[in-house]
Amino acid sequence: MSQDENLAAVVSNAAQDIGSFIRAKREAAQVSVRQLAQQAGVSNPYLSQIERGLRKPSADVLSQIAKALRLSAEVLYVQAGMLEPSEPSEVRDAIVGDIAITERQKQVLLDIYLSFVEQNAALTPGTEAIEAGVLDVEVATDEGTASD
Repeated sequence: MSQDENLAAVVSNAAQDIGSFIRAKREAAQVSVRQLAQQAGVSNPYLSQIERGLRKPSADVLSQIAKALRLSAEVLYVQAGMLEPSEPSEVRDAIVGDIAITERQKQVLLDIYLSFVEQNAALTPGTEAIEAGVLDVEVATDEGTASD
């Protein structure tokens, strides 16, 4: 099999995988193809072709479908092979799975959470304990040394 044929096979498998995943999520949400297509802003035949693995949707279309299914776009991107899976996180999973907040609110919370995680990862091991208030720090004053 040539390299082009291998690539075509990989793309076809990815299209079938994302299509069956979308179909399973749509059926679990008890939504018809027509309803999901309307909510996602795509045509009914196009969504049907995606679900059957005949078409591979763009990132924009996946984002619209994710919003209509109340899923994180990241979930669909990973399933479609457009994004590498991230490290498991209970906090991220809880935010993404919360149906009480909008997709925009979820994204803002995830951005804030990620910035805190990255900030903490950049700290040196001793600094983390100090900032967390775990260690007593000697603070020099004009009258000598005081403990916080």
